[in-house]
Amino acid sequence: MTLRAATLRRKPVADLVAEGDHGTLKRSLGLGQLTMLSIGATLGSGIFVVLGEAVPVAGPAVVLSFVLAGVTALFSALSYAELAGMIPLSGSSYSYTYATLGELVAWVCGWCLVLEYGVSVASVAVGWGQYLNELLRLAFGFAIPDALSGPPGDGGVVNVPAILVVVLAMVLLLSGAKESARANAVMVVVKIGTLVLFCAIAFSAVQAKNFTPFLPLGLAGLSAGGAKLFFSYIGFDAASTAGEEAENPQRDLPRAILLSLGIVTVLYCLVAVAAVGALPWQRFDGQKAALSHVLDVVSDNPFWAGLLAVGAIVAISSVVLTVLYGQTRILFAMSRDGLVPAALSKVDAKSGSPRTNTLVVSAFVAVLAAFIPLGKLADATSIGTLFAFGLVNVAVLILRRRQPDRPRTFRVPLSPVTPVLGVLCCAYMMLSLDGATWLVFGAWMVLGLLIYFGYGIRKSRLA
Repeated sequence: MTLRAATLRRKPVADLVAEGDHGTLKRSLGLGQLTMLSIGATLGSGIFVVLGEAVPVAGPAVVLSFVLAGVTALFSALSYAELAGMIPLSGSSYSYTYATLGELVAWVCGWCLVLEYGVSVASVAVGWGQYLNELLRLAFGFAIPDALSGPPGDGGVVNVPAILVVVLAMVLLLSGAKESARANAVMVVVKIGTLVLFCAIAFSAVQAKNFTPFLPLGLAGLSAGGAKLFFSYIGFDAASTAGEEAENPQRDLPRAILLSLGIVTVLYCLVAVAAVGALPWQRFDGQKAALSHVLDVVSDNPFWAGLLAVGAIVAISSVVLTVLYGQTRILFAMSRDGLVPAALSKVDAKSGSPRTNTLVVSAFVAVLAAFIPLGKLADATSIGTLFAFGLVNVAVLILRRRQPDRPRTFRVPLSPVTPVLGVLCCAYMMLSLDGATWLVFGAWMVLGLLIYFGYGIRKSRLA
């Protein structure tokens, strides 16, 4: 087989579906649990932490930045919904591109997902430590020393709280998917309640003058804020990584993806309006636990800020758990295809979870969370995600052309216009990110290609 033929080889959709139907993972998740999985993976540090970084960039227009990021996510969510119903596998967009664009592009997509899931878990773990410190400060008057609660370059030496939350999530995942889903459902209810509480208090302090000027940094600030806040929508695709553990994947996966995105978008916009309306946008600069800071100022009562910090800790724990879950399932699918070592697709007979995979991923994420600053992690996550989302939109267009009669439980409306808009929006958001982020992304891609041509191309099951 020539090099060109090897990189372009594809897995037929029928083979992928059959693989999922006879997989080793246990089918135990219903629509409610799948929706909670996606909400759990999405609703977290983006609103609790990254909002504080986006407001100084966009000003009050951060509300529209959320809308911009949400519309970009919606185009891709529609494509995910169609493909998840057709190809219900743990590999998510990696599997979709394997069926349409060939093995090399599938590897690149999977490598981007490793960046998306692995790095986003690390970044939200960093945010968890920030809110833990806020809670300790409000409740007990002290905080974990900077040396032990922040990475090098951000005033610290090692982020111990971030390591702790990753280890806790790892323990839950090792107990099995059903047990992890139950724990996540409880945490999702807590964090939705926390954001509703924030809105109730902050809206009582909203002042119209805080919204003027609405675009102090112009349209460039609006789009830069949207690029940063796209990180807040990462995770709606988590349900697609549970394709082999869903009880009725063809019906429930599309519903879970779109339902979760709708719920999250409404909450984000309400919280953003309440936050910038209650506090002048200039006062967000440098605030790591932004929402807790808003309540601390407007209520003049540390109890509410402390309660929100508790909710944020629970919320971010849920994100760490669910996104770490998605990462392990992506590597599970890549391992089953032979592109990464076989040990990563071995399933524990008792718990039904990929044990070695979970341990390896958790160790990788814990190291990232311990030593890399949040801002760099969030931007690197966004660019990898946008690239993968763009490929999903392309996959929809290709399968509509190649297999127009294949049964679909959900169809993207207004295709091909909608998927094309999805590709264009992803490209626009990627171009809004800074040069340093592109440099990191390029280095990550080079490393991935070296691994593929040095290992994956020879070990592939299609070889």
